[in-house]
Amino acid sequence: MNVPLRKSVLVGIAGLSLAGTAAGCAPGGQGTAAQGAAPAATSAPAAGTAGYKDGIYSADGNYVSPNGTETVGVKLTLAGGTVSDVTITPHPSNSNTKKFQGEFAGGIKSQIVGKKLDEIKVSKVAGSSLTSGGFNQAVEKIKADAK
Repeated sequence: MNVPLRKSVLVGIAGLSLAGTAAGCAPGGQGTAAQGAAPAATSAPAAGTAGYKDGIYSADGNYVSPNGTETVGVKLTLAGGTVSDVTITPHPSNSNTKKFQGEFAGGIKSQIVGKKLDEIKVSKVAGSSLTSGGFNQAVEKIKADAK
């Protein structure tokens, strides 16, 4: 492929990407949902977002560690079916769990922000593999709340 044609193709792709990003930034309703609570009324989902409503959603997920059952809190912000922010609330039962949940919280944002909600399933983040199980469980609850 010659250089001018390659540049044209890349510029076209970049333009489409930018247009898609700008469309995802359009103002919409801000709903909130806590675990077990129905999400607040929000605007209708945009086409192609798997039917997820924009808003901020929270859920807890559990997983088993060598110290027993642990819990991790997850708060996701959705815009156009895409994760635009994530906050992890550690709920450690001991210092070892505190260490791993803290590492997970510090590394998860770079792995999921900008991804579609249906694409999210993590296995190991910042050296923490067990916390991922609780995170993935919380994400499944959030998917159900965001429908």
